[in-house]
Amino acid sequence: MYAITIPEPGGPEALVWAEVPDPVLLEGEVLVDVVASAVNRADLLQRQGFYDPPPGSSPYPGLECSGRISALGPGTEGSGWSVGDEVCALLTGGGYAEKVAVPVGQLFPLPDGVDLATAAGLPEVTATVWSNVFMIAHLRPGETLLAHGGASGIGTMAIQLAKSVGARVAVTAGGPEKLARCAELGADILIDYRQQDFVDELKKATDGAGADVILDIVGAKYLDRNVKALAINGRLAVIGLQGGVKGELNLGALLGKRAAVTATSLRGRPLGEKASIVAAVREHVWPLIGAGQVRPIVDRTFPLSEASEAHRALESGDHVGKILLLRP
Repeated sequence: MYAITIPEPGGPEALVWAEVPDPVLLEGEVLVDVVASAVNRADLLQRQGFYDPPPGSSPYPGLECSGRISALGPGTEGSGWSVGDEVCALLTGGGYAEKVAVPVGQLFPLPDGVDLATAAGLPEVTATVWSNVFMIAHLRPGETLLAHGGASGIGTMAIQLAKSVGARVAVTAGGPEKLARCAELGADILIDYRQQDFVDELKKATDGAGADVILDIVGAKYLDRNVKALAINGRLAVIGLQGGVKGELNLGALLGKRAAVTATSLRGRPLGEKASIVAAVREHVWPLIGAGQVRPIVDRTFPLSEASEAHRALESGDHVGKILLLRP
């Protein structure tokens, strides 16, 4: 098969479309012929040499895909999956390839109304948002969610899922065009982080209360301000480190608000945890997508063999939603 390889870490040009061995199926895995994958920030970090795949996983980038099951591995009898099934999947790696081995617990059926290629942009964002905002931070109806990077793949999904449960949604994004797209998806409070201070704007919009849940992709740069923006009993969920890895946490402020800070990543979790998240997403999110209440937001697509151009597009920051890679 062919896959996007990284012979040496570097810029987008480090991604090389090359012939590689087919995956070998392990216990509990199926083989998926990839139709599409999607670009995530973790892929950029892996390309740069900052985020190695977990031991034993595929060396190729790609944390989600869609395609068709082409073979069943040992121990998958009775799993409910068959050769020919159209699926999308949460991966530990390997999505930028013609074929990928997937544990059966990380497979999703296609949601009603979503075509096979577009479904490639669903597993990572739905699993990340549902596990952090709902399973860990327990966002409830009537509460306020602040989603940083509201126009990103994560942000566009967070807006829709939070609105679906009756929450109020605040977002930060860069510029009026991105904020307008967030508003179209249901965001109530629109904050241009280039021109406005999100703590001040959020306090104004909530009569001083702040956000009950904050979903943060920035990390250290926003840590102190995120705590200030939290409501009493607020929950801060850190899922990204675009603004650095080390920050000073004011424990006094945290205690005063009886607040909590959590930090998670999805890629390195044990198979059982991933399977539990996938099952929860299938139960709670897939019906919303099938009913048209939540939809995947795709900005643009590239051929899989041109993954370097897709990485440049993500790094430019001018996208809204997901960037997909289509198998040639």
